[in-house]
Amino acid sequence: MATDLPTSSAAPSETPIATRLSNFLIVLVAIALTVAISLGLRTQTTSVSLSSMAKVAVPLEVALANGKPTLMEFYADWCTSCQAMAPTLQSLKETYGDRINFVMLNVDNEKWLPEILSYRVDGIPHFVYMKQGGNAIGQAIGEQPRPILEANLVALSEGNILPYAQTTGQTSAFSTTVETKESAADPRSHGSQVDKS
Repeated sequence: MATDLPTSSAAPSETPIATRLSNFLIVLVAIALTVAISLGLRTQTTSVSLSSMAKVAVPLEVALANGKPTLMEFYADWCTSCQAMAPTLQSLKETYGDRINFVMLNVDNEKWLPEILSYRVDGIPHFVYMKQGGNAIGQAIGEQPRPILEANLVALSEGNILPYAQTTGQTSAFSTTVETKESAADPRSHGSQVDKS
């Protein structure tokens, strides 16, 4: 009795070269996806939010009273230069936060208008270096390289002269919209005594 075993009489649907090429493309796609996913995850874990940094920043009132020198930053959430510097500032805060106050003032908050005017903020990020008690000893405007910021922070924490007291880098445009209101009771407002009827 003969057993009929199925035999492969049909020709293979793909040639060995086509199979190899197909497998090679699958491997390339898998590698590309792996790289894309790992870079995406790395980007997510290293990004720093300005609003989250501001929430944990030292309040200005505390910084002026606690006897430590201060780095005060004027920023805005929409500021691309501020966003670009956020990881650097977060890293510097982790290193020097025990010796220096890191204060963040959002220029979009009208509460900080007196400080914005006092320090003549016309571009952001705008950094003000202050000795203990709040006396400003230097300013930097725009994106700053880490070595410059770090050299200033070391000098500030040691009570030395800042090596880069006035520096300027790339900024995001910012202007204050201060409107003065004329008061009829103010004798300096010319024409207030004249009846305009």
